[in-house]
Amino acid sequence: MTGFRFSPRVALAAVAVGTILTVKTANECHNTLLLVHIAAPFTPCVLFAFAVWFWWVAVAAVLWQLGTRHRRIGPLPLEVLGLSWTGALLHLAAGAMVAMAHMELLKQTVIHLAPYWPQWGRAYFSLGCITGERFGIDLAIYGFIYVCASSIRAQLNVNAAAVQKLDLERELSRAQLHVLQAQLEPHFLFNSLNAVASLVDLNRNKEAANVLSHLNTILRTALSRGASEKVPLTDELRVIESYLAIQHARFADRLQVTLDTTPEALDGLVPSFLLQPLVENAIKHGIAPMENGGLLELSVRRIGEMLWLRVRDNGSFPARPAAAGYGIGMRSTHDRLSFIYPGRYSIAAGKRSTGGYEVTIQIPFERQLV
Repeated sequence: MTGFRFSPRVALAAVAVGTILTVKTANECHNTLLLVHIAAPFTPCVLFAFAVWFWWVAVAAVLWQLGTRHRRIGPLPLEVLGLSWTGALLHLAAGAMVAMAHMELLKQTVIHLAPYWPQWGRAYFSLGCITGERFGIDLAIYGFIYVCASSIRAQLNVNAAAVQKLDLERELSRAQLHVLQAQLEPHFLFNSLNAVASLVDLNRNKEAANVLSHLNTILRTALSRGASEKVPLTDELRVIESYLAIQHARFADRLQVTLDTTPEALDGLVPSFLLQPLVENAIKHGIAPMENGGLLELSVRRIGEMLWLRVRDNGSFPARPAAAGYGIGMRSTHDRLSFIYPGRYSIAAGKRSTGGYEVTIQIPFERQLV
């Protein structure tokens, strides 16, 4: 995974924190001198405070860069920080050296500022810069910065991994949709060509040519659409009309169809080829086995902010869910809806109490753009 570097925003935040601490420390130092009746100016206090805190801004930048280039994972509990026990000892030694170097920097700061502000310089020389307390504080600050940098880096790694996982899942879903579409279209094509062959055998050539014309319309539509593309409901219904025209050539009077739509529903968008596999299942597994044929009902309504679609038949095929070929259409519908409307759709399928089978789908209503 690519290491994270300081962005301008993060660098600006670090400088802002350093500036705030510098001003606060300068005020405290100046007020302390005033309490002991030393009329020292404010400028050397600011310069000294700058050396105190911007040293740690620089250390934080170095630790961040080293952490992104040399990430070590060790046993618990240090693995949370990306640090092994050997690394911990190395950082302890590094922290001690950084603390000593910082104290030397503070000492040299006082030495170089004292000639310009003698009274301030005498006060700070008397306080002393190299003390055990200062060493302990600096070592603690080093550890605090390392823990903060490691925690932030770990969280960024987790977030980046989550984004990468979502991207991979999205690509996998797209691939699965293409596979499902590739399964579904040859299945439909095979059935349609069988219908044409049957009509030709019966010397019903005009009807066979009509079926081929409708099949041409459907296949051109399929080739021009993506698996997850949304289309106007009116366009989807035109595909269904062409498909039903093909089926009427096969079943003639044995297939009756009713279509019930509301005007407001016709303004909505639906995934392409959402209804075709459901209609195909209803005809093949519900109506085709019936000696006298049956009734196919297709209803589309807008209910609030949802688009409600229902396909049902009055067939009596006893083993519908287990029938060969039935699962492809339903699995495709489930997977496509899950991909396009994650957590925002519902689908229900089952036998009707009055006989037959129905599938009901609810998806968010989305108005097509004019």
